[in-house]
Amino acid sequence: MSYVVAVRGLCEFGAKQGDLDLRFTPSPTAQEGIAGHSVVTGRRGPTYRTEVSVAGDYGPLHVRGRADGYDPDQNLIEEIKTYRGDLASMPDNHRHLHWAQVRVYGHLLCKQMDLQEVNLALVYFDIGRQTETVLRETQSAEALALTFEQLCERFVAWAQQELAHRGARDEALATLQFPYPDFRPGQRDLAEAIFKANTSRRCVLAQAPTGIGKTVGTLFPVLKAAPQQKLDKVFYLAAKTPGRQLALDAADTIRRSGKAIPLRVLELAARDKACEHPDKACHGDSCPLAKGFYDRLPAARSAAVQVQTLDRAALREVALAHDVCPYYLGSEMARWSDVIIGDYNYYFDLGGMLYGLTLANQWKVSVLVDEAHNMVSRARKMYSAELDRAGLRAARATAPALVKKSLDKVGRCWTELDRGIGAPYQVLPELPHKLLAALQNAGSTITDHLAENPGPMDPALQRFYFDALHFAKLAESFGSHSLFDVTRNDARTTQLCIRNIVPAPFLKPRFGVAHSSALFSATLSPWHYYSDLLGLPSDTAWVDVASPFEAKQLEVHVVTQISTRFQHRARSAAPIADLMARQYNAAPGNYLAFFSSFDYLEQVASGFAQRHPGMPMWQQPRRMQEDERAQFLGRFTLESRGIGFAVLGGSFGEGIDLPGARLIGAFIATLGLPQMNAVNDQLRQRMQEMFGAGYDYTYLYPGMQKVVQAAGRVIRTQQDEGVVYLIDDRFAQPEISELLPGWWQLTGSGS
Repeated sequence: MSYVVAVRGLCEFGAKQGDLDLRFTPSPTAQEGIAGHSVVTGRRGPTYRTEVSVAGDYGPLHVRGRADGYDPDQNLIEEIKTYRGDLASMPDNHRHLHWAQVRVYGHLLCKQMDLQEVNLALVYFDIGRQTETVLRETQSAEALALTFEQLCERFVAWAQQELAHRGARDEALATLQFPYPDFRPGQRDLAEAIFKANTSRRCVLAQAPTGIGKTVGTLFPVLKAAPQQKLDKVFYLAAKTPGRQLALDAADTIRRSGKAIPLRVLELAARDKACEHPDKACHGDSCPLAKGFYDRLPAARSAAVQVQTLDRAALREVALAHDVCPYYLGSEMARWSDVIIGDYNYYFDLGGMLYGLTLANQWKVSVLVDEAHNMVSRARKMYSAELDRAGLRAARATAPALVKKSLDKVGRCWTELDRGIGAPYQVLPELPHKLLAALQNAGSTITDHLAENPGPMDPALQRFYFDALHFAKLAESFGSHSLFDVTRNDARTTQLCIRNIVPAPFLKPRFGVAHSSALFSATLSPWHYYSDLLGLPSDTAWVDVASPFEAKQLEVHVVTQISTRFQHRARSAAPIADLMARQYNAAPGNYLAFFSSFDYLEQVASGFAQRHPGMPMWQQPRRMQEDERAQFLGRFTLESRGIGFAVLGGSFGEGIDLPGARLIGAFIATLGLPQMNAVNDQLRQRMQEMFGAGYDYTYLYPGMQKVVQAAGRVIRTQQDEGVVYLIDDRFAQPEISELLPGWWQLTGSGS
């Protein structure tokens, strides 16, 4: 069995040395890099060949790659690197890595074409000046073979270890048994759907109720299918931290079941949470964990693969034991782990690390998306960009002279745009090309300045710079999937936004690259809403797993005599307060009450406290810190009694687990419909044009999703019993009630 490795991967493993250096000398964008390569190769002669595929073997290694260019007239291989700023400031370890790559290409070409020697060149192309700096050398085939052998020798022991691990892993997974004596009701159906999706290389959208064990029920069948399908990695992507912990626990349960399974599990955490020295910059002159990072990385990597569950704490322990950065050790270990658990953005974001690694290494991956009802809103944010005029002014205030000049041009173009804006909010049919050109020029000017003057950047300038780069990047792919709008905050301040409303064009390639994808949640209905907006493949399977709960476990009352419409809220406060008090007196215990906004919550809470002063209650604060969230949830104990007031769609409407007596009921005083405003009206119009269901896609489906999620907090196990009050006359309408879970039995209730 051979171990396949890319030329770049081989060289990064064996030739990288020295410091981790993220001093702010940003490289060109991917688009600029492609354009730069085209300029360089376009200057070459008619016999020049581009993207030359080469491959060769060394022991168990099969090394493959593509050389940027080969000129047969000069017997010359070229490796093209685009850059900005002063080439002399490039760290030596970057140059060392580049030479290693071109020399490996040289060796593989000599073997392929039976050459005795070859000319090699590193071509550094300055994006700003459109000029080339060429470094050349001539190497014999014998010398190149020695370089190749040395690199391979450094990697071959690791490759043999990886082959042995993969063999042992797949052998154990081939006989994997479910980690519990029996499946929960509904859990087997979910697991079978996920297994079939992997064996048929399809995507599946699975609606599965809370309480059936979705985490184990999805991870187990993927691992069971892995040996036969030759899966390299499983990505388990969660919307929030609790989802990641559930996945870590499930992986540990599966790994420990029966015979221990050699399964490497990695948790990826955000850089700001993993950073040990947030007051220091990411380079060796500032951070001690960046100094000599690549020199110490091999020992840290070897230690890390011995730890089967590399959660955030374990990764930190290994990293600090070897004096390396925990965050970047985690990025490295993504290459050598079997199950990788992290946030959605690691795969679905514009620059998602796991998606980039999958493409670069041609991995066969299975992607699991937990609580997938969050994907629409999260993906829209990933592919949207905002620029604020106040941010431009703050950036200009501290900018050096040359940068200030380019920002002034942005300001003039912005002012010209503002003159045509007559409303507080306005959607324009196309992007402002003059302003966009000025932004791109300013971005290039700042990039060149930073490349020539490395060091800390003023926070306001840095913030505007990043925002401008993201804005310009999304402008390249602007289309009907997005809006360009201008919001006037005051007389001097406007905000520009490329607002994505249909993430499908961006997500579709990511689903296409995966061997299989499974999106699952308790609320994924109607399926076409998610299919349309997320760009799921046309052969995506839809599975609606039957609930394990019985109607008698949950009393669902529709309160038709109270309206929670905006114009009726003032007079609804007292009836809602009295309804809650009656239920509490009839069955004392822990309840959650959900409202559409903090204003509405505070209005009802104030009335409740006045009308029923002896009844225990607590409220979700407007700007809640992590400790306040913990305190709020800490009030729900097996012995406590009271009502917690919360905002629907917030921290307590989903992703919390309060089984048994910790929560016995919920009051939902809203349909959860998004606010009617100018932005949502534009969204409704575009949804109508594209899918013929403007109101449903903008208001109804997102709102009812929040309602069902909130109600789902009450019944968590097959032993739980509880009550839910749906407070609004509209809940009785057929088009609303059909979006509620089928196992609920609705009963009418007065005010």
